[in-house]
Amino acid sequence: MAHSMSGAPQGLAPAVPRQGKAGGGLAIVETILRDRQRVFAEIRAGQGLGEKVRAMIISSVAFLALYGAVMGSTHSLQQALSSAAKLPLLFLATLAICAPTLYFFNLMFGSEQSLGQSVALMLTAITVTAVVLLSFAPIVLFFLLTSSHYQFFKLLNVGVFTVAGVVGVLFLAQGMRAVSGAREGARARQNVVRLWILIYAFVGSQAAWTLRPFVGAPSMPFELYRQLGGNFYANVLVSLGEILGFLTVR
Repeated sequence: MAHSMSGAPQGLAPAVPRQGKAGGGLAIVETILRDRQRVFAEIRAGQGLGEKVRAMIISSVAFLALYGAVMGSTHSLQQALSSAAKLPLLFLATLAICAPTLYFFNLMFGSEQSLGQSVALMLTAITVTAVVLLSFAPIVLFFLLTSSHYQFFKLLNVGVFTVAGVVGVLFLAQGMRAVSGAREGARARQNVVRLWILIYAFVGSQAAWTLRPFVGAPSMPFELYRQLGGNFYANVLVSLGEILGFLTVR
């Protein structure tokens, strides 16, 4: 019986060419969003970790800087430039502080991940968070142009960061399960990841409070940093109270 023009036997599908590794540069973002399991599999195999880490750092820094500029544009050009520089610093500094905790606790519960694999997984979460933040930028710009209420704009950004952070940690949890597999101690490591997410959130919120302002108060001159005092959670409650009419911030 004659064969097809391609040379493959009739009734058999042609072989699917093997995909290359996840791309570098900004292409890594599309790969993470479209084919996360492929990225997780390559991280598990230790394939191209250095290239992935560099690409995710570059992508996340660029996206976070753009969103930071939008946040700071409520006040002045100086604030926009300051927030564009401080927002990537916030995420990368929080990662540097919290990464050893997750790595060593995972080792204690039987994980075989290297430090490079753990960092790559955490950067996956940060990259996804940065993409979600950037996707909200047009909405934030809309409220920036149509509303002059400073406290509302602060809470809007808190809400946006909450949504983006939840999406990012969901990616991290999926990645940890995919890379760790079904080895002994998997349940304990999942609990470690949940605990680490809480630690990361507390460290990140305190770091954000230390690096503030990101959204400059219109009644105050530009400040690169403010004096320490108070905390992030109390400030959110004060902003909420002013919006609801419970109190007035002067």
